[in-house]
Amino acid sequence: MEPLTVAGIRLGTACAGIKYPNRRDLVIIEATAGTRAAAVFTQNAFCAAPVTVARTHLQQTAPRYLVINTGNANAGTGVKGLSDAETTCRALAEHTGCRPEEVLPFSTGVIGEPLPLERLVTGLPAALAALRPDGWMEAAHGIMTTDTRPKWASQRLNLSGRDITVTGIAKGAGMICPNMATMLAFVATDAVADQALLQRTLNEAVANSFNAITVDGDTSTNDALVLLATGQSGVNIPLEGEDRDLFACTVRDVCIELAQAIIRDGEGATKFIAVQVEGGQDVAECRQVAYAIAHSPLVKTAFFASDPNWGRILAAVGRAGLADLDLEQVTIYLDEVCIVRAGERAVDYTEARGQEIMARSDIAIRIELGRGMETARIWTTDLSYDYVRINAEYRT
Repeated sequence: MEPLTVAGIRLGTACAGIKYPNRRDLVIIEATAGTRAAAVFTQNAFCAAPVTVARTHLQQTAPRYLVINTGNANAGTGVKGLSDAETTCRALAEHTGCRPEEVLPFSTGVIGEPLPLERLVTGLPAALAALRPDGWMEAAHGIMTTDTRPKWASQRLNLSGRDITVTGIAKGAGMICPNMATMLAFVATDAVADQALLQRTLNEAVANSFNAITVDGDTSTNDALVLLATGQSGVNIPLEGEDRDLFACTVRDVCIELAQAIIRDGEGATKFIAVQVEGGQDVAECRQVAYAIAHSPLVKTAFFASDPNWGRILAAVGRAGLADLDLEQVTIYLDEVCIVRAGERAVDYTEARGQEIMARSDIAIRIELGRGMETARIWTTDLSYDYVRINAEYRT
C-alpha cells in the first residue's frame, strides 16, 4: 500500500550530498496557491535557525513551498545559520517565482555544524524536477536520518457524501521527547479549512499523539510539524459540529499512527511500551507519573532484558512527585497481570506470569492511582545496547 495522494500537493526528492553521497537528503513539498497552514515547533530555547525562519514566514503569509534537508540541523549556528536558512528560501523562490517568505525551511541532523549551503542550493533544481503528487514515499525516505524505515499514514474521510484525504510523513528515532510535535512531520489534507480551525485541530491532535511519546527524554532543537489544507476537494470543514469533530479525529488518528511509528522505530528499540495512568486528580499528574516511568533508565533496561523487575516501576511511581499519594490505593498492571495491589506485591502475582508478559514485543503498563477520574497515556521504548552504540557513533 502507498500513501494516498492529496490534491494540491506535490513532493520531490533529490540527492544533494549534504552529508553523504548518493543519499536522498533534500525534499521539497509544493502546495497549491490558496493553501492554508498550521504549525507547531520545538519549545527548546536553542531552537534551530530554520525553526526561527519558518515561524517568522508563517506569521507573514501562507506557504507555497516547504524545503527539508537532512544530514545537518543548522542548529547552534548563530547569525550565519539564520542567513543560510533565509538564503535557502530565496534560492527556492528564484526557481519557482514565489516570494521568499512563502518558503518554509526545515533541517535535521548533526547540531552545531555549518550548513553546506552550496550543496543544498545546487540540489534544489533536481528536487523541483522530481515534484509529483505521488512523491510521498520518496519524501518519507528523504527526511530520514537514523530512522530504519520511512514513516507515513493516510486516511480517507467521507463527509456528507464527499471524500477528503489526510496524509502525513514523519521522521524521528532518537532525541525524542517532543514538547510540541516530533523531530519533523508534515501532514496535508485537501479539505477547505479556516486557518484558526486548522491550528486548533493541530493543537488537539498533537496533545494526544506527538506530545505523548518519548524515546529518551530529549527534546530536539529542530522539532516541527506542519499541517497543510489545500482546499482542492471543495469540502468545507465547519468551525463546530459533527463534521468538524470527524475531521479532527481523522487528523488526530494520522498523527497517532505517525507518532507510534516513531516509537516502534526508536533507536535500538526492541519493545513498544504503552504507559497508561488512571485515577488521577488531573491529566497533568497522570502524565507526570507516566513520564517518570517512561524516562527511568532502570525501567527501560528491565524491559530490554525482559526482566519482570516490577520494583523499578513501583519506585518510579513513588518518585514522580505526587503530593499525598495514598500507596494503598495504587494498583499496577503489566498487560492483564496485576503486579502491585494496595501498594505491595499482588498476592496472586507470580514471576512466571511476569516473565511471560515481559517477553512480548508490545507491552502495556497500567497504573491506577485511586485519587480522581483523569487519565493519560504515553508511548515509549526500552533502552538497548544499540541505542548507546547508535548515539555514540552518530558523528563518526
